[in-house]
Amino acid sequence: MTTTDQTVRKAVIPAAGLGTRFLPATKAMPKEMLPVVDKPAIQYVVEEAVNVGLNDVLMITGRNKRALEDHFDRVPALEATLEAKGDTAKLASIQAASNLGDIHYVRQGDPRGLGHAVLRAKQHVGFEPFAVLLGDDLIDARDELLSTMIEVQAKTGGSVVALIEVEPSQISAYGCADVQGIDGEGFVRINKLVEKPDVDEAPSNLAVIGRYVLHPTVFEVLERTGPGRGGEIQLTDALQELAAGDGEGYGVYGVVFRGRRYDTGDKLSYLKACVQLAIDSDDLGPGLREWLPGFTAGLSK
Repeated sequence: MTTTDQTVRKAVIPAAGLGTRFLPATKAMPKEMLPVVDKPAIQYVVEEAVNVGLNDVLMITGRNKRALEDHFDRVPALEATLEAKGDTAKLASIQAASNLGDIHYVRQGDPRGLGHAVLRAKQHVGFEPFAVLLGDDLIDARDELLSTMIEVQAKTGGSVVALIEVEPSQISAYGCADVQGIDGEGFVRINKLVEKPDVDEAPSNLAVIGRYVLHPTVFEVLERTGPGRGGEIQLTDALQELAAGDGEGYGVYGVVFRGRRYDTGDKLSYLKACVQLAIDSDDLGPGLREWLPGFTAGLSK
């Protein structure tokens, strides 16, 4: 293992997907702008990056995604109206989004997969390690993940992915990691990544979720990575090459996350995430906890 002096300063958030699983709601509104309680999902992701010091955020967007830029921009007329009304709470909530960090945007162009979206960040990132955060996974702000991954990247000099333990029957819905432990370390080395394996062919029950801290060598690998599953350029394929190779920037490691994660990737998991986060909120939680037992009791009748 090598130690790099480079510091992770930038976060890349791919947000160019069409959101077809949420149609017709996403016909005219980006999936990333769907509200999770009282904030759009994308704001949780940006806040996570900023909270660990990644104030330089690049979003990879596509057509019909202008609402993302508008959300993180100032709205002077609305701010003036709220200030005149003395509604300081709402004023603070909209100013929080526009003051989060230094947010940049670049369009993906052709929708050629996650690997292609990450490759679009090359010019902005330069030759330094960076984080990639996918909007379908929301990580509870009370739990540490990204900061731990950044520490592991600095220690190993390679790339780092986030893993969770899932029921073996569910592994076919995820990328799966074949791993080996490292004596004295709280992270694992990844030998191989398998995209959505059959249950009886999965090397483990460790699933890859949407958090990565990548060495910039990944750009060189992505540039020569051809279309894979679904005819798209897959980030998993590039990580597999990095895991199998040697040299600067090679080697892939995993941090197993056992905290609170909210999946917003499909309608049912999105609804569950909204309920889970609302129950934990100070303003909505008490009323929701009081109402839910009676509601669920009625379902069995």
